[in-house]
Amino acid sequence: MTNYYEVGKIVTTHGLKGEVKVAATTDFPNERFKKGATLFFQMNGQWQPLHVASTRPHKGMYLLTFAEYQDINDVQHLLQQMLYVDEADQQELAADEYYYRDIVGLTIIDQATNESIGKVREILAPGANDVWVVARPGQSDLLLPFLKSVVLKVDVANKTALVDIPEGLDD
Repeated sequence: MTNYYEVGKIVTTHGLKGEVKVAATTDFPNERFKKGATLFFQMNGQWQPLHVASTRPHKGMYLLTFAEYQDINDVQHLLQQMLYVDEADQQELAADEYYYRDIVGLTIIDQATNESIGKVREILAPGANDVWVVARPGQSDLLLPFLKSVVLKVDVANKTALVDIPEGLDD
């Protein structure tokens, strides 16, 4: 059985020739959305392929056309659809790189106390580095920068990450 992984969301149409605006949820948008790439969406419980015919960046998003559709009316059913790639098309990552799906759900362990702080609920990408949103029981979320000095060890197999929380970050 093939696994599929989310890479973007079709948010609206653009123009009359079947172009759609896609919000990327991947670290590899140039690879995922390049001409000739195959993406998938789900319709009625079935995976349907889409073949990228053209792509261009536009205001922080990507404008795509698909070989299967050449008209605005043809792409209406794609609005708000999530786009996916086949597991076989996943990028190889370096030893210290992770997919978002590997990080979300990790239990965060404080190095100083060896106690669980909470679990990663989501990842934000505001600029220079990602920020892990750690949901903590009975407390507000902790915004944890993904820096080597803060995130000391990630153990994807055991779903944990060891962190050193900088002074003043959790006040």
